Amino acid sequence: MNADEIAVGMQVRYPRTGTAGTVTRIEQMKGAVFAELDTTGLLYRADQLIAVASSKERKARERGIDYEQVKKEMEFVSGLGFQEAISNIDQSCEGGG
Repeated sequence: MNADEIAVGMQVRYPRTGTAGTVTRIEQMKGAVFAELDTTGLLYRADQLIAVASSKERKARERGIDYEQVKKEMEFVSGLGFQEAISNIDQSCEGGG
């Protein structure tokens, strides 16, 4: 992320550790821009941070994806090809080897 794009209150993630949080302050030291995250209280280089969507947006998007995935799987399971495949197994759970 470009140092000019970062702002206080922005939700970001540090990809090396997966740490995520909200930027509480921005500081410039030795020619580099750093941002403090509320979750750790540590400073991270701004060019190493990635902007993330808010949790409300992410949850709404995840629900839509989940519903579409379930719908797709139900159509697959109710299909003729899957039913024929199920009828041809003996349910012995042999793993081979």
